[in-house]
Amino acid sequence: MINEKFSLRKRIKSFGYAFAGLRVLFREEHNARIHAVAAVLAVGAGFVFGITPGEWTAVVIVIAMVLAAEAVNSAIERTADFVKAERDDRKRDIKDLAAGAVLLCAIGAAVVGVIVFLPYLITFINSLI
Repeated sequence: MINEKFSLRKRIKSFGYAFAGLRVLFREEHNARIHAVAAVLAVGAGFVFGITPGEWTAVVIVIAMVLAAEAVNSAIERTADFVKAERDDRKRDIKDLAAGAVLLCAIGAAVVGVIVFLPYLITFINSLI
């Protein structure tokens, strides 16, 4: 409601809803768990290689971008299934578009990962030779 007064209690409650959504995302969406594993690996590599603050910024942004896209995709897919249970070309296209958005984000994250981590990997490999 637009004219509703600010309520700290309601704002705190809204965080609870958001965390509940994240629990659903990681409990029920397989791809979200795959993205989370990739995020943990990227963060681990960041600590191992001692990446710069700018590189951390890029890594954190793309992790958040991919996970947020996965959450939105899941919400769109569930909404489409809720609205219309039977198969439909329009519903298929809606779900495919949402999945495509996640794919674009994941490709972008992979490119950032290569840009950030490849020089460190090359240096590490060269130090072994």
